[in-house]
Amino acid sequence: MTWQIEWSEIGKATSDTLIMLGWSTLFTVIIGLALGIILFLTAKGQLLQNKPLYAVLSLVVNILRSVPFVILMISVFPLTKLLVHTTIGVKGAIPPLVIAAAPFLARLVESALREIDGGVIEAAQSMGATPWQIVWRVLLPEARPALLSAVTVTAVTLLSYSAMSGVVGGGGLGDLALRYGYMRFRTDIMIVTVVFLVIMVQLLQTVGDRLVRRFNRK
Repeated sequence: MTWQIEWSEIGKATSDTLIMLGWSTLFTVIIGLALGIILFLTAKGQLLQNKPLYAVLSLVVNILRSVPFVILMISVFPLTKLLVHTTIGVKGAIPPLVIAAAPFLARLVESALREIDGGVIEAAQSMGATPWQIVWRVLLPEARPALLSAVTVTAVTLLSYSAMSGVVGGGGLGDLALRYGYMRFRTDIMIVTVVFLVIMVQLLQTVGDRLVRRFNRK
């Protein structure tokens, strides 16, 4: 095997992957956190119990989590086109990444909030706190380590999804590995792209673990 790495291509693909990861993680956290909180609050026995709403949201979340990412990415092409006016490249990959990962994060958020001692919530209610105040001042601070862990897992999942988006021209390291590494039998580029992806996963996990330890009061 002859190593003839086009480092400019590797640099461009790495930059595209980081852009996809950054924007998709940002929007996923915003949507997934909100959805997870709503799921928790409307569940049976919770502050804003609403069985019909919980059932509908839960069904939507389960459906989106069940669809393989590549199929989901293709099926939401019309929505992607409407939102970012393209279905390829970095911009075209971000909407399906968010649609795939937000329900995943929402379930993790719901699980993290369920781990909070009910006595803490009851104490806040007895002091006259509103649901919004309980969410902002009790639920989120109490669940912060678990939420940070959930975001870390989701970010790593998004990185994996971003690599898969190369199958339909999503750009980034996954696209480079597919076009050069697989289709042109460039094993050297395949190895380099995989190494870069592994390094990114390690960095994400390390940063996430440190943040969890920092805010864990146990």
